[in-house]
Amino acid sequence: MELYRWLPPEAVKILLVLFLSFLIGLEREEHKAAAGHYAFGGVRTFPLIGLIGYSIALLSGTQLLPLTLGFLVIGGFLLLSYWHKLSSAEAAGVTSEMSGLATYLVGALVYYEHFWIATTLSVASLLLLELKEGLEKLASRAAPGEILTVAKFLLLSAVILPILPNQEFGRFHLNPFRTWLVVVAVSTISYGSYILQKLTKEHGGVVLAAFLGGAYSSTLTTVVMSRRAAHEERPHLFAGGILLASGVMYLRLVALLALFNRHLMSLLALPFLVLAGLAIAVGWIWSRRPDVRVDALKREFEPNNPLELLAAFLFAFLFLAMLVATQLAVIYLGRAGVNTLAAIMGVTDVDPFIMGMTQAAGTLTPVQVAGAAVLIAAASNNLMKGIYAYSLADRKTGMQSLSLLTALAALGLVPLLWF
Repeated sequence: MELYRWLPPEAVKILLVLFLSFLIGLEREEHKAAAGHYAFGGVRTFPLIGLIGYSIALLSGTQLLPLTLGFLVIGGFLLLSYWHKLSSAEAAGVTSEMSGLATYLVGALVYYEHFWIATTLSVASLLLLELKEGLEKLASRAAPGEILTVAKFLLLSAVILPILPNQEFGRFHLNPFRTWLVVVAVSTISYGSYILQKLTKEHGGVVLAAFLGGAYSSTLTTVVMSRRAAHEERPHLFAGGILLASGVMYLRLVALLALFNRHLMSLLALPFLVLAGLAIAVGWIWSRRPDVRVDALKREFEPNNPLELLAAFLFAFLFLAMLVATQLAVIYLGRAGVNTLAAIMGVTDVDPFIMGMTQAAGTLTPVQVAGAAVLIAAASNNLMKGIYAYSLADRKTGMQSLSLLTALAALGLVPLLWF
């Protein structure tokens, strides 16, 4: 801290440029050593490009023309490097040259005191360079049409969402903007799990599949794992994995509650985190218990892309239906009606009902009533998953899963004593 105060501001900026550009150069140096053929730049070239960007920005001041000309000159040198690469190799990538242009921009951004943007650009460049193999494998694993599916969803989310009216309509106070925002949030969390499952397809076993599947859909994960358990003779492994997936469900719910109703989240965060920790820990320990078969198992389940428009519109319809049903239950049946509806909704995916409660809590119904309904819905869902496992898996796995999930459901109702 004393050194920062002692150095002049421009020296601090130069050190930051050197540090960020050196990191990019270090990664490219490592790549060049592993490649065994010509590759542009390294730990000296990239810091020099960063310093050139900073110096030209310093001399340009508020004028963008000199900075642009400098960018073009650097681009010309990088074009020569790429031309040489093409002439000396059958296949040549342009990643290093693009990294050089990014490094030039980092130097200029630091001068204009856009420190956050410069650091983010550098970190993003490092991640893209370092994760080359994983990203290329992800592209090869993507089914035909998946990129188009993501593009369609982005069209509805980034383009159409902002122009939807953010106001309530009709007797049931339906808000188009918030409805689709809920769909985007839930689908995005599921898509994150979907991407991780694609990236780790050839790694990890049942436990990793259960963890990632719980973030995608614990109900679907339970059904898939139960069906596979019927012919694997690994009751401890699969019963533990099913419990672990339900523990991750609570983490998923905390994230969704934090996005849409902070008061409801603050009420349920502690019990949900405790339940998640217990379920994940016990599930992992249970999965480590010895079974008759001890050979490693690989994942077989391939989840569907959660950004498919049909699935998104179906979720939006269910969300609106739950919102209307919740309001009718509050008006005509009171708290008992809301709790009964919550128990019924546990039969399927509880996300639409719980997201509906985030909209009702604090307005249509007290936060504590909404919190109790969310607890009941989650507990009911755990009990139903136990029944699914008992019905679909072999007897040992089914009994263990039903016992573990029934215990989790009972523990999930304990916080009701304080509501």
